[in-house]
Amino acid sequence: MKKIYFDHSATTPVDEKVIEVMIHFLREGYGNASSFESDNMAILGAARELSVKGKHIITSQLEHHAVLHTCQQLEKEGFKITYIKPDQFGMIQPQDVAKAITNETILISIMHANNEVGTINPINEIGEIAQEKKVLFHTDAVQSFGKLPINLAKFPVDMLTMSGHKIYGPKGTGILYVRQGIKLKQVLFGGAHEKNRRPGTENIPGIIGLAKAVEICSKSAAEEDKIKALRDKFYQNIINKIPRVRLNGHPENRLAGLLNLTFEGIEGEALLLSLDLKGVAASSGSACTSGAVEPSHVLLSMGVKPEFAQSSIRFSLGRSNTMEDVEYTSEILVEIVERLRQMSPFG
Repeated sequence: MKKIYFDHSATTPVDEKVIEVMIHFLREGYGNASSFESDNMAILGAARELSVKGKHIITSQLEHHAVLHTCQQLEKEGFKITYIKPDQFGMIQPQDVAKAITNETILISIMHANNEVGTINPINEIGEIAQEKKVLFHTDAVQSFGKLPINLAKFPVDMLTMSGHKIYGPKGTGILYVRQGIKLKQVLFGGAHEKNRRPGTENIPGIIGLAKAVEICSKSAAEEDKIKALRDKFYQNIINKIPRVRLNGHPENRLAGLLNLTFEGIEGEALLLSLDLKGVAASSGSACTSGAVEPSHVLLSMGVKPEFAQSSIRFSLGRSNTMEDVEYTSEILVEIVERLRQMSPFG
């Protein structure tokens, strides 16, 4: 039967030329232009819903800016925020969270695994403390989802956020898990979509793509072992051939694919540019503010000296990487680091 669509004011079919461009971008344009996560909705919604009970929130100094900037906004609204300092390995200790809880505490937000150094936090222990004190607990699992086993039936969290583009899914997609019975104050307005939680027509292709990415992750547990082996080989190559290299983060309790290293005596940005010219993409935790490069807030919170923080690079390995990638990058790093140290007044 012929179908006639007379509802274009509701939505329009996607033009074939648009589809072609999108498919090309999905295949080729996978660089991270920006990150949008559901941390905002979780923290703002919970804080404003529970503000009649108290206005104290606990988080950590090493959270993603999606959490930190949201907490800073809440401070402007009269909330008191406690920022827990991590230990030297970038880990939040449960006893520090327990000490920070007061009668006014309504929410705890601690990330599952850090996005810069890869350290995994003891979420089970922190969650048990939150449950005992009857405080709502949120975790940013953007880096851990699909890489670490998470069983929400047993995981002691009330809210969990994840992002699609971190697990090989489409950008602009994510999930905010809210345990049944938890109420969030609406923070965005303009429509009744998603049970009045978030206005805007749902991104159906994105949702389908995200669901497929989650399904693939659930069936590829052995993948992390392969990535860890590559990471360990990469690290050994580097420390065996390049002196004055420091590992940032926990030496063992960290994500399989993440390696954050300080190359003493050189600027991290210069190292990144040199790697890029050789076809290798990595990243720095530094942020450019008002024309000046600021060291990573995560590394500074761990007690890393500013000059070492600015000499740090994050290598994050994934399912497409090979041993050839590891060997090639190890070799060019030796030459690049030696050259940059010769040029640097601090080398």
